[in-house]
Amino acid sequence: MVLGGYESDPSYQHGVKKCELLASTCFTYFGPKGQAFNTMQVDESWWDTAFVVITPSMASVDEIRNAQRAQGPATVLAIGTATPDNCLYQSDFADYYFRVTKSEHMTELKKKFNRICDKSMIKKRYIHLTEEILEEHPNIGAYMAPSLNIRQEIITAEVPKLGKEAALKALKEWGQPKSKITHLVFCTTSGVEMPGADYKLANLLGLEPSVRRVMLYHQGCYAGGTVLRTAKDLAENNAGARVLVVCSEITVVTFRGPSESALDSLVGQALFGDGSAAVIIGSDPDISIERPLFQLVSATQTFIPNTQGAIAGNLREVGLTFHLWPNVPTLISENIEKCLTQAFDPLGISDWNSLFWIAHPGGPAILDAVEAKLSLDKQKLNATRHILSEYGNMSSACVLFILDEMRKKSLKEGKTTTGEGLDWGVLFGFGPGLTIETVVLHSICMDSN
Repeated sequence: MVLGGYESDPSYQHGVKKCELLASTCFTYFGPKGQAFNTMQVDESWWDTAFVVITPSMASVDEIRNAQRAQGPATVLAIGTATPDNCLYQSDFADYYFRVTKSEHMTELKKKFNRICDKSMIKKRYIHLTEEILEEHPNIGAYMAPSLNIRQEIITAEVPKLGKEAALKALKEWGQPKSKITHLVFCTTSGVEMPGADYKLANLLGLEPSVRRVMLYHQGCYAGGTVLRTAKDLAENNAGARVLVVCSEITVVTFRGPSESALDSLVGQALFGDGSAAVIIGSDPDISIERPLFQLVSATQTFIPNTQGAIAGNLREVGLTFHLWPNVPTLISENIEKCLTQAFDPLGISDWNSLFWIAHPGGPAILDAVEAKLSLDKQKLNATRHILSEYGNMSSACVLFILDEMRKKSLKEGKTTTGEGLDWGVLFGFGPGLTIETVVLHSICMDSN
């Protein structure tokens, strides 16, 4: 940039003197005969006739990137959860399910389903789909009847609404203006549309139009880890970012009546429930106004080769159908230690009982297999089993419910950290692929909360 004029011009003198205060600016003076000099070589006797060329110094790419990035790790700053009002108890569910699907004549299959429910370790679930809705739209309760249109109508309206309830709770706990939310990461396996559930939620919450949105559809049960990994990258690579993460799941898309030919579908009907969870994540928290809960130290994803069909979902005119291999618990338990070793070797940790545990509760068989394979103490999966018992398998939202349970239980029991008194923990997501998400967590001292 060239400042035209001579030093004898008062406004020009003011401009030079003001600019000389800028450390990032380089001055080139051109003397009366056109000589070029830097700031230190200028002869004051030339000031009346000297032109000054002011050249702002160019920042390097490294300097720009360093300025853009946060200094510390991504940190969970608030958590909120929500469920539909409609609560169904597992002890009564077989009777309810066969009645509302007009399948009471299938007495032997009902006995089999009742045994599945008894072994599920689930006490109750919250489900948006009511008997009244099923009476109005009987194809939803039939086995493999065309019903995608009405399922989509319900889901695309209700998934963002349920997400809003959880998000408002997280925002309230965080205590900061929602205008400070810079990014939104939304995840659901329930339904799909454009613009997506992320757009609807941003409007329901009144977020800034400039909020940067990421929408993840149809990832399945591992996606609770995926959204944390995504939010971690966003928070750590955008200084000052505050990322609202929301997982919202409604089983309207998977509900259907029983069939002798689809026992894996029956397992899903006994396990899945509805729920939404939200977390706010940011780096370098201002501890005068923000309350750190957990730090996200690392996050990785892998899939187990040759297991594409082990957990598979297909969206068709009949809704979303799930298919499960019976050896899924074995496949996960045989591969989980490799994930742990890769994640915790850099920290010098090899005792899995020294960690606090947050594992997606795909079902009791998976938890039992992991527990046995790693020789975990029985209490290690208490928080996970509690959420499974109280809510069922809520797909992507589950691990965030467990994260919430972990910090609340730690506080209630007077533990020294948010992770049951332990420093290090692990969060696992399991799902189609078979895909495994592994998140290394560091707890926060209760004194700082």
